[in-house]
Amino acid sequence: MASDSDSQRDDGSLTYKDAGVDIEAGNALVKAIGPIAAKTKRSGVMGSLGGFGGLFDLKEAGFKDPILVAATDGVGTKLKIAIETGHHERIGIDLVAMCVNDLVVQGAEPLFFLDYFACGKLETDKAETIVAGIAEGCKQAGAALIGGETAEMPGLYAGEDYDLAGFAIGAVERDGILPSDDLAAGDVILGLPSSGIHSNGFSLVRKVVEKAGLAWDDPAPFDKDKSLGEALLEPTSIYVKPLLEVHRQLGVIKALAHITGGGLTENLPRVLPDTLVAKIDLDALEPAPVFGWLKETANIAEDEMLRTFNCGVGMVVVIPEEAEDSVIHALEAAGAAPFPLGRLAARKDGEPVRYSGSLDFGGS
Repeated sequence: MASDSDSQRDDGSLTYKDAGVDIEAGNALVKAIGPIAAKTKRSGVMGSLGGFGGLFDLKEAGFKDPILVAATDGVGTKLKIAIETGHHERIGIDLVAMCVNDLVVQGAEPLFFLDYFACGKLETDKAETIVAGIAEGCKQAGAALIGGETAEMPGLYAGEDYDLAGFAIGAVERDGILPSDDLAAGDVILGLPSSGIHSNGFSLVRKVVEKAGLAWDDPAPFDKDKSLGEALLEPTSIYVKPLLEVHRQLGVIKALAHITGGGLTENLPRVLPDTLVAKIDLDALEPAPVFGWLKETANIAEDEMLRTFNCGVGMVVVIPEEAEDSVIHALEAAGAAPFPLGRLAARKDGEPVRYSGSLDFGGS
């Protein structure tokens, strides 16, 4: 009798591999990523990959009165660029970033991460590259990669297509949960720069690339040192470590907002009470050249840019006015690059985010 690795058994009966699912390839992937995941191990992790679930000891991680915080996300259609260019090395960083940046805005420390990788045909080398990127993101966030799922589903995913989803669990001491309930008029709003587009708005980005008649391997119009595909795949910044360090060190951060899909316009209100408005000075923003190129190429209005893209700010930090200098210095010492972005004010009516000044896309 032929083995399951043959195309078909001698008696003509079908195997799982005949249907397009290679169990041996999946086993090989688990074996390959074991050492990669092991490099992300941190205090609290129990056991290793290969079980039916991952175990984590909150007490060993140093928590006394913890509240668990969970987040899940994907990478969106930025994946299409990775697939079409064959550059899969850093897309996993985006996956982790989208989840852990959502955790830290609650004041939570990311503890562990799970990934879901689905494809039509499992290519072990490519999958290992993707998981290595996920592990790199976990290291940047201080989270352990303790498990995941690889699903080979022929007939659902065509050709080289695949999908990624991430699941992050964090914890915060009960008295450290953000946003705090003492947000007030006069509080200072700081911005932390984005590394580019991050992982939102790529359906529009791909439309702009199509409109411009460009190929992924053409030089990027906004960065001549890179191809267009490489430049657009710049991974999302992970803000976890500097924010947690300053939050614990100074204890003055009142709120954080991860600027994802919806931009400042939609994300800032998520952490503000109805009694306050965020007054944002657009002159303080320095959008990367990619944003100017997108706006100019597709004639995108400024308000549409602000509600679709981060436009240069990936995270917002709200602090009391008297703590501005100390927080800026502490964030800089922790490796971040904060800049004043605006202030909170009393709100009686109108929109929760109000802009003054204008975006300078001169870098395009």
